[in-house]
Amino acid sequence: MKLGINGLGRIGKLSLWHHVSRKHFSELVVNLGRQVGCGLEDIAASIERDSSYGRLGTYLHGHKGGRVIENLNEAAGTMVIDGMPVTILREARNPKDIKWKENDVRLVVDTTGVFNDPTADADAPRGAMRGHLQAGAEKTILSAPFKIKEKGLNMPADAVTTVMGINDTDFNPSTHSLISAASCTTTCLSYMIKPLLDHIGADKVLSASMVTVHAATGSQEVLDRLPNAGATDLRKNRSILNNIILTTTGAARALALVIPEMKSIGFMAESVRIPTSTGSLIILTLNLQDNLETPIKRDLINSIFRDYATSSPYLEYSEEQNVSCDIIGTPAAAAIIEGTETHTRTAAINVNLDMLNCTGGPSSVQVPVTQTVIYGWYDNELGSYTNMLGDRTVSIAEQMV
Repeated sequence: MKLGINGLGRIGKLSLWHHVSRKHFSELVVNLGRQVGCGLEDIAASIERDSSYGRLGTYLHGHKGGRVIENLNEAAGTMVIDGMPVTILREARNPKDIKWKENDVRLVVDTTGVFNDPTADADAPRGAMRGHLQAGAEKTILSAPFKIKEKGLNMPADAVTTVMGINDTDFNPSTHSLISAASCTTTCLSYMIKPLLDHIGADKVLSASMVTVHAATGSQEVLDRLPNAGATDLRKNRSILNNIILTTTGAARALALVIPEMKSIGFMAESVRIPTSTGSLIILTLNLQDNLETPIKRDLINSIFRDYATSSPYLEYSEEQNVSCDIIGTPAAAAIIEGTETHTRTAAINVNLDMLNCTGGPSSVQVPVTQTVIYGWYDNELGSYTNMLGDRTVSIAEQMV
């Protein structure tokens, strides 16, 4: 089977790296939808070198790896990367116009971040995710959360959000044509939440919140510039090189699609962008209903993650006192729990029953609550998200007949 990749931004390029290394697919067809530089040589140079991860040859073969791109054919738009044929399309940006059918592509990964509305019609003027299906693909994987723009519309029956190893069995090959692989943050967060819910139970979680300390993304500015007309968040136009920038994340909404138990738990998610190229951190805080005789302690929390990591290929537990550079490129680790920084504190919280209009009984009651703080690292580009996306892509391809 051939694999189509739409877009050659951060996730698109690193997905190409992943699949060239993995060699599950017979050929890669990459759509750029526009001319780049002075031709195919410039595209190859961009593919071959990366400011965060070094050279492709080194990624594939270690320090002895040399140039791995050869046989460039400008007219045909083809090249061979480490023995794998790669075709570059440079004509159509609208998904419905991409030549997937002509290139025998049945499965497409859209990494542009533009076409994320599963309800948008294939013929939408600015393009839509469904356009890939109209162009000949049978299934499309989105490397971002779905975002339904029109209020009141429900998720279509043929669309599903999954995280590999968490709810990938929700995918039905006979029903689902549009698959969201959520986001890097949701992927990490799901592996921080799921072990706790499995062990402690969702009914004991009173509330939860998270902050992701996130590396810069391509949507941010290198230097300050004026905002576009109608822009309401002026911080997005400030330089990421020398600022900590408050922003938003859709991780809470996407998490409920992946772990339905979260719908009954009050959950808040915030994001802070920092001036690093990759490597991010989630700080997760949970308030748990507990008991004072045998309260939940940090050793129990860490043991839950330590045990889960022995059975899951996507969770790692560490007591090595990491910094963000240490986790860059870590293979297929959705989350790396920083066990040295797990903290718990238990206290009896006085609840005023009069405020709840309770009559005929005591005016207050004490409820033991344990607050726990857990730190989880993730390489938001290659190590965590792209490797997870690669596994999800292969697993879907294997279910296509």
